[in-house]
Order: sequence, then C-alpha cells, then structure tokens
Amino acid sequence: MVDILHRIGVKAPLAEVYSALTTADGLSRWWASNTTGSGDSLGGELQFRFMEGGFDMKVLELAPNEHVLWEVIDGPEEWIGTRIDWKLTRADDFTVVLFQHQGWEQPVEFMYHCSTKWAAFLLSLKSLLESGQGAPDPNDLVLGNWR
Repeated sequence: MVDILHRIGVKAPLAEVYSALTTADGLSRWWASNTTGSGDSLGGELQFRFMEGGFDMKVLELAPNEHVLWEVIDGPEEWIGTRIDWKLTRADDFTVVLFQHQGWEQPVEFMYHCSTKWAAFLLSLKSLLESGQGAPDPNDLVLGNWR
C-alpha cells in the first residue's frame, strides 16, 4: 500500500480549519462546490460531486480541532476503501495540516494526478482561510484530461 502525503501551514485558528473540513459549507468553499451531507458526526456521510464524477465519504473518526478521518465508500475504483486522514496541530501562528490519502494499492498514474490535485486543493483551503476565497471545483486548477 502507498499513501499521498502533504503538509501545509494555515494562518487561521484550529476551529476554523476543523470547520472547513467537517461541514458541507466549509468543504464546498475549497474542494467541491457541490458538497452535501454530514461531516461533523461519526458515521456521517459526505457527497462530493465534481464536473467529472464524484466521491462519497463516511466519517470514521472525529476529534474536534485535532483529527478527521474519512473512508471512501463510493467513487473511482482506485479510491474505494482508501482513507482520507487530516491531523491538525498549532505551530506559532499557524494551524498545521498533515494530510494523508491512505491505502492506495499501487502508485498508478491516476495516483500521481490525485497527489497533485490534493496539493492544489490544500492550497485552496489555505487561501480560503487566509483570504476568504478558495478555488473549489469547478474553479480549480485544470491539470489535463482528468481535470
């Protein structure tokens, strides 16, 4: 198994970052404009719809202002059963976000694409929380034929 790993520092309080990761409104402002569901309770499900498809996530773990863990329950074959893990800490004026997309069976070409897209979306999260403007789908960075 292989994982996608990223780290960003965001000049925003822990609670604001946590909210952007656990509410449909917050998620829709930096990842997928078409986001529905409940991400703020264990067992809750979130639906993310993009121009080219979508993903459904189940909330497995929540520790307010510290940790969020989802399992992919619907979406592209390579994503089913993988987990999206968010760990939050404070360092100086920053909330540090440690991101993992865990459990890829192999480092296929689609994983390379997704790693770059995750980086772009994490920068969208940072932008949203620091400037008030994210770049969620469909206004995200287009990388090629997979968007």
